[in-house]
Amino acid sequence: MALSTYLLYVAAVALLIVTPGPTMLMCMTNSINHGPRRAMTSVAGSVTAVMGVMLLSAMGLGALLAASEAAFTIAKVIGAGYLIWLGIRTFRSTTVLHVDDRAAGPPRRSFYLQGLMVGASNPKSVLFFAAFFPQFLEPAAPFAPQFATLAFTFVVLEFIVLTPCALGVARMLPLLRSSTLVRWINRVCGGLFTLMGGLLLLTRRSA
Repeated sequence: MALSTYLLYVAAVALLIVTPGPTMLMCMTNSINHGPRRAMTSVAGSVTAVMGVMLLSAMGLGALLAASEAAFTIAKVIGAGYLIWLGIRTFRSTTVLHVDDRAAGPPRRSFYLQGLMVGASNPKSVLFFAAFFPQFLEPAAPFAPQFATLAFTFVVLEFIVLTPCALGVARMLPLLRSSTLVRWINRVCGGLFTLMGGLLLLTRRSA
C-alpha cells in the first residue's frame, strides 16, 4: 500500500470518527452520569464492536446485507430498537451524579456491553466497511497484511477520539452538581438517542 493511499485513508477515517454519532454521545453521557472509568469501559466495548464489524465485513456479511432486504431489515430493526430503548432509559434517568466514579454504581461489564451494542447497532456500518476498505486495498498485494493495517489504524483513531470524550467531559463533573442540570442533559441526550434510532429505521440499503 502506497504511503499516499494510507494517508488518504487516515484522513477519511479521522473525518468519519469525529462526526458526532451514537457512540460519542454514549461516552459523554456515561461520563457525566457515572464517571470517566465507566465511560472508558463503554469506549472499550465500542472499539471491540468496531473490530467485530470490520471482521464481519471481511467475512462477507456486508455482501449478505447488501443482497438481502430481509437480513438488512432485521439487523436494522434490532439496532434501532436498542438505540430507542437506550434513549428512553437515558431520558428517564434519575442517576445521582458520582464525582468519584469508584463509588457504588452499575457494574462495569454493563457499560462494556452497552458500548458493544451501540457500536454494532447500525447494520449500515457493515456495509460501509465492506464498501470503504476495498477503495484502499491493492489487488496485487496480500490481503491480510493490508486489512490488518487498515483495521488497526481505524481502531486506534477511534480510541484516540473517544477517550477525550470520556475523560474531557468528566472534568466538568464538579460543575454539574445541580440535579436539574443533569436531568436536562439526560433528556437531551435521551432524545438524541431516540432520534438516531428513528433515523436508522428510515435508512435503506441504497442510501
